[in-house]
This record gives sequence, C-alpha cells and structure tokens, in this order.
Amino acid sequence: MEKAVNQAKEVEKSIQKKFHKALFSRFAKAVRDYELVQEGDKIAVCISGGKDSMLLAKLFQELQKHRKVSFTLEFLVMDPGYLKANRKMIEDNAAKMNIPITVFESDIFDAVYEIEKSPCYLCARMRRGHLYHQARELGCNKIALGHHYDDVIETILMGMLYGGQIQTMMPKLHSTNFPGMELIRPMYYIREEDIKHWRDYNGLQFLQCACRFTEACAVNDPNNETTSKRMEVKQLIEQLKQVNPFVEANIFRSVENVNLSTVIAYKEQGVKHHFLESYDKLQKKEK
Repeated sequence: MEKAVNQAKEVEKSIQKKFHKALFSRFAKAVRDYELVQEGDKIAVCISGGKDSMLLAKLFQELQKHRKVSFTLEFLVMDPGYLKANRKMIEDNAAKMNIPITVFESDIFDAVYEIEKSPCYLCARMRRGHLYHQARELGCNKIALGHHYDDVIETILMGMLYGGQIQTMMPKLHSTNFPGMELIRPMYYIREEDIKHWRDYNGLQFLQCACRFTEACAVNDPNNETTSKRMEVKQLIEQLKQVNPFVEANIFRSVENVNLSTVIAYKEQGVKHHFLESYDKLQKKEK
C-alpha cells in the first residue's frame, strides 16, 4: 500500500513539474478554449486501460486542485469482455495511480466477434452507447474521452484518404441519443509522443488495445503497436514531416480555415449544399 501511494505521488509530481507544459498546460488550454468544463458538471472520465485514458484521469484530478469552477468526477471503466489478465492490469494501474475507478460489465466483444464487416466501427458505437448509459445512471452530464492531437490530425487524413470526405474529430459534441449528455475531449492539444514520454518516465505499462482481436498481444507486449489504417496514416505523416516539419500543424489548422467559396459541396445539419446553388447569385451581387 505504501509503495502504491508513493508511486501515485511520483506520477502526480511528474505532471506538476517535468510534464507540466507538455501535458497539463495543454490540457487546461483545451478546457478553456473549447469551454469543456462548466460549473456543476459531473463528468464521467472514461478509462479503457490505455495510456491516453489513464493520463486523462490524472489530468482531471490535477485540474480539480486548480479549479476555477466546481465540478465532480466519476472514473468509469467498462469491461466489454476483457481477458482476466487485461482486466487485472487496468485495476492494478488504477490502484497504483490512485484513480478510484467504477467498473461495469458488458458483452460487446461477444456481440461483435463474429461480425465480418466493420466490427471495429460497430464495437466503437456500442461502447460509446454503453458509456453514455452508465454515465447517465451515475448522474453525469458529460463523458470525457482520451483522444489527443495526433488522433485529430490522423482522423482528418483518414477521412480524406479512405472516406472521401473532410471532417474532424470535434473537441465536444452533444449526444443525439442521450439528450442532455455531452462528449468532451480535453486532451485535444496534447501530443502522443509526450504521453509516451510521460508513461516511460514513470515506468508504467498500459493496455495497447482493448479489442479481443489484439488483446492477447497486449498481454505479452503491453506497448506493442498494432497495424491498421491509422498506423498507415501515422507513417505517412512521419514521411511528410521529413519534407515539411510544419505539416502536422497545417493539417490541424486546415479544418479551422475552411473557405466555403472554394468548396464544391458540403453538408450542414445533414443537408447537402452545392456551389452551383449560389454561383450565379454571387456574380449578380458583384455587378
């Protein structure tokens, strides 16, 4: 117990000191810039067992110490059918890091295991729905996820290259299926390399992936990187950085600087608009 308390203090100290600028300052900036936390919020911090969500929990604990508004936290872990070793790893890490988790069960892995087409997409949607439901049962009005800066820029490129669309991972979203609930992403400005540095500095090991298809690998090598479309995009960005070191920031800013007058078509609230709708009207106005 004493060892766990000391380790938790060291983890917290690293966030307060060594990684304050790279992690906590960027976390707090996203909270301010996107107005992610308001007075009276009860936030379910969703923990998958990976490095990102575990850090998210510690950053929220740190934010409470410096809070300018009053809010409460629930640290929520869903077990969708983990191997026993992976479930234990999450519980042990939570104990070592002084994160008081609430665990609930689901059968999502069993439900999607036989699905051949887009099992990851279905799994993600089902997991999100279960988290919203459980968070609401606990009286929460928001769920917080651990997506970071690299997730954002990779999502932008993946949408373009594999989805044929321009979209981004939003810093916050109102739930369409759970009225009054909101999703927030406070790690929006945090770089993945800084998260890994923090993890390694503290000698921590986390689940790499919660998916049953890859979790056996996670037990044997917790820091193993799995191959995927996202990994292909990661590698592409690394290649582009060799030519242009500002490419990541440019990708991020691209969805903040959309010029609709140079876009062929776009969707707004589910309705598609085409540039021809206003093309001739604009010419008349110029005259």
